Amino acid sequence: MSKYRKALPQLANRIFLTDGGLETTLIFQDGIDLPHFASFPLIDTDAGRRMLEAYYESYIGIALAAKTGFMLDTATWRANPDWAAKLGYVGNVLDKVNRRCVEHMIAMRDRFETEESPMVVSGAIGPRGDGYVADHQMTADQAREYHLSQIESFLAAGADMATAFTINYVEEGIGIALAAQSVGLPVVISFTLETDGRLPSGMALGDAIKAVDDATTGYPVYYMINCAHPTHFAHILETGEPWLQRIRGIRGNASTRSHAELDSSPDLDAGDPVDFGARYRELRDRHSQFTVLGGCCGTDRRHVEQIRYACLAA
Repeated sequence: MSKYRKALPQLANRIFLTDGGLETTLIFQDGIDLPHFASFPLIDTDAGRRMLEAYYESYIGIALAAKTGFMLDTATWRANPDWAAKLGYVGNVLDKVNRRCVEHMIAMRDRFETEESPMVVSGAIGPRGDGYVADHQMTADQAREYHLSQIESFLAAGADMATAFTINYVEEGIGIALAAQSVGLPVVISFTLETDGRLPSGMALGDAIKAVDDATTGYPVYYMINCAHPTHFAHILETGEPWLQRIRGIRGNASTRSHAELDSSPDLDAGDPVDFGARYRELRDRHSQFTVLGGCCGTDRRHVEQIRYACLAA
């Protein structure tokens, strides 16, 4: 059952680390075939669960050593109806796999959480379409209806909250927030940005945050940026405008390449982990409310370790 739903500890201005690029690590480093970039089917086999456990344990160890909190985001980024149907998961079968992924994270929390390292279980939501391209856009009402079933699965399984990653146009973010609001599950909206610091739809980040807040009476507990390198968005965070205070988390890409370049690349660009951590420190020095810190595509344990060293240095 939920432990932190009514009092999320990452809101208390202490650092919570996250994992890195789950799917890119499994594919490019571990050589695991993930059709449609979906990691959630691994939960259905003993071997798959062991792979997921080994992956998460490597990051949990960093948090425990640093005495920080940790975000246990489920492997469900592709476990929404359209993507899951491509893999044969529909209806009640999809509900069950989303629940199992949450229950798996709860079990890991039971094994590893300490008083110094609280661990929040968050159901991960991905976009209905491509994470890099704002195509086939829904209305906010359509997005609310589309994502509601996954959010209900997270709620029933005992997730503390949900986080929607790589959201690339505002109507989908609004719909997800409305769906979570309708069932009372805390939600975070994490937008992906292009090299110019704008959403793939072309909207400015501040405008997107304000639009979601206006449409949902400020329901998201906070916002995040993910799937973009810090050099792509650092410049838009210097305005001093009130919407900046709504951002609490960063999960950046390892590579400075654009989304189009990453999409067409046959290799994994891991970038420079030390520089990556240093850029997080620069962001934290300017924005102390950035407390949820981790990686996205191309990042691995090295990047999160460097975030820890840079951002927790005396």
